Amino acid sequence: MINDKLKLIKQHDSEGKIRIMIIGLGSVGNYLLEYLLSTADEKLEIIVAGRNADKLQCDVNIARVAALIRRQNRSNVIVDGTCDLENVDSIAAVIAKYQPDFIVNTSRVYSGLKYGTISWKNVRAYGIWTPLSIKYIRNIMLAYEKADGKGVVINTSYSDGTIPWLKSAGKAYPDFGSGNLNHLRPRLMFAIAADKGISDFWNIGIDIATAHFHDVVISKEGQNEGVPQLISATYKGEKLDIDQDDILKKCVISMPTDSKRNMMNASSNFDIISCILKAIRENTVTKFYSPGVFGNIGGFPVVVDGTGAEPKCKIDDSVFALDEMIAKNRESLGLDGVEDIKDGCLIYTDALIAKAEKAFGVTLPKTVHFDEIDQTANFIIDNIINPALEKGLNK
Repeated sequence: MINDKLKLIKQHDSEGKIRIMIIGLGSVGNYLLEYLLSTADEKLEIIVAGRNADKLQCDVNIARVAALIRRQNRSNVIVDGTCDLENVDSIAAVIAKYQPDFIVNTSRVYSGLKYGTISWKNVRAYGIWTPLSIKYIRNIMLAYEKADGKGVVINTSYSDGTIPWLKSAGKAYPDFGSGNLNHLRPRLMFAIAADKGISDFWNIGIDIATAHFHDVVISKEGQNEGVPQLISATYKGEKLDIDQDDILKKCVISMPTDSKRNMMNASSNFDIISCILKAIRENTVTKFYSPGVFGNIGGFPVVVDGTGAEPKCKIDDSVFALDEMIAKNRESLGLDGVEDIKDGCLIYTDALIAKAEKAFGVTLPKTVHFDEIDQTANFIIDNIINPALEKGLNK
């Protein structure tokens, strides 16, 4: 399926137009729009879709003007304000109208809030928010099927769990996720460069496969929670010997928790698109890192091979064995509060349920069926998020 999508992208690129649809233009979407315009790529046509046309147009106008000041803007941008993420039919109509080569979901049900500001210090797990994270991408994928979508779909919110949940329910699911382990790799590059006295840190290669929990615990605390990680480092192709515990301690880099942090997630989206187009246009092999890729739990390295007549994509198992990566990812997601995802159900860990009871005074269901997503998402908003905000637990 993914290879058919890449084949179509190659065809459209040869015909002179690649359409990229950004659904939702919050901070992630705005950063992504800026990065795409900065490529000065005349073949790109960017569709910005949402339900507030006036706001979308204002944001697009400033991005277009700023990019043109930098002499970079050569892409056409279309604003479509008819896309209501609560309404599958309206999303389907927009996808059917443009049939984009890439669809990037940057939307959030509860906008303007980093869920982790509530959950990390209280339950030390992000999996609690999975029913919220899946709600809009579920609607987008239902619409995608209805519109007979053929483009590559990239999801932004907690893809380690949401994409596998969609797949396990027998629904259409995004091809790739952005964020998470992509945020960790640069930290490792900087830490190893400092440790080894390497000035050209960009020539350090990092191979890694892990899920959301370890992105957070390493970034925030500089440790792996007793679970050694699959990390391989090279410099100009030569293997580096590293002390994992020591390097992880050096990965703690102070960063903002407001919308500026979304530069990283937008950059992850941009990297996936760029790697695919580079492989196709330059007949080369590229690699990126994606949570939820092909419906798998956790994050994996992915290679796009554009050297043949038809481009191909797969999980890269040249550094770590696939079984080993799967096991590590499941262990990491378990620490994030997700025991399993199967048969259309999200299963919380008993540890998370106990922590939520103690921290928030609420009892999470052990199992959330796909048909209970809306009900559980509303329960989380009403009984955890809103009371936590009132008490200032996100400070």
